[in-house]
Amino acid sequence: MLFAVLTGILLAASYAIGVSPLLAIGLAAVLNLGVYWFSDRLVLAMSRAKKVSETEFPELHATIKRLASNAGLPAPSIAVVKSSVPNAFATGRSPSHATIAVHSSLLENLNNDELEGVLAHEMTHIKNYDTLTSVVVATVAGAISYLAQLSWFLTPAYGYGGQRSRDSGLGAVLTIFLAPIAALLVQLAISRTREFAADEGGARLSRKPIALASALEKIEKSATQRRAQGNPALSQLYIVNPFRGSALVELFSTHPPTRKRVARLQQFTI
Repeated sequence: MLFAVLTGILLAASYAIGVSPLLAIGLAAVLNLGVYWFSDRLVLAMSRAKKVSETEFPELHATIKRLASNAGLPAPSIAVVKSSVPNAFATGRSPSHATIAVHSSLLENLNNDELEGVLAHEMTHIKNYDTLTSVVVATVAGAISYLAQLSWFLTPAYGYGGQRSRDSGLGAVLTIFLAPIAALLVQLAISRTREFAADEGGARLSRKPIALASALEKIEKSATQRRAQGNPALSQLYIVNPFRGSALVELFSTHPPTRKRVARLQQFTI
């Protein structure tokens, strides 16, 4: 439903400035698909994650192999990020090219059940092809942004061309300012729905919803006490957004409020 809304915004923006949506989609698709294809390497480099062997982290590998087997997926690669803020994320263009990255402090601050719940959440992101979903959504949202930029050059001057020109100019002005904002809000809403879905899938996969809820509370507490070092552009990848400020409104968040996620998990029945 949210993707349909996003597509509607794209079509409305295209109509407002008289440009084919295929032009904007094509440009956005080329850029986003290029990023998508190399996403695992790009994200791991940006987050300074280092892939680790089974010899280095045998228990971590064993847990992920068990979860992957239960999910019917190939075991993803494992990377570790040296950080004092506990967190985790999954990346990769497909289950066969996936990597789960965990912060070193996550391994230090969570018990075995909590850690398994977090890993199951990330495994669900991989199973649900959420990386692909993000790229498709980013492509449409990017196309809307390109249309907004084009409208700066295509907007007719007011006072010339009569009523039609004025109506066209007004539509373009609305496209410039409102369409990208609306697209961003829908994009963030889609991101939040994928987090809820990953929580539910992780609870089913690990069969430990309370442990996952406890892990989310610990990660949220740490995120509010100290800000993570890194690139905020990666915020939607993490299980809890480590880069947001306390004053950020829920509407503009890449993640649902942790309290809502915890409440859902505490009422979850397997």
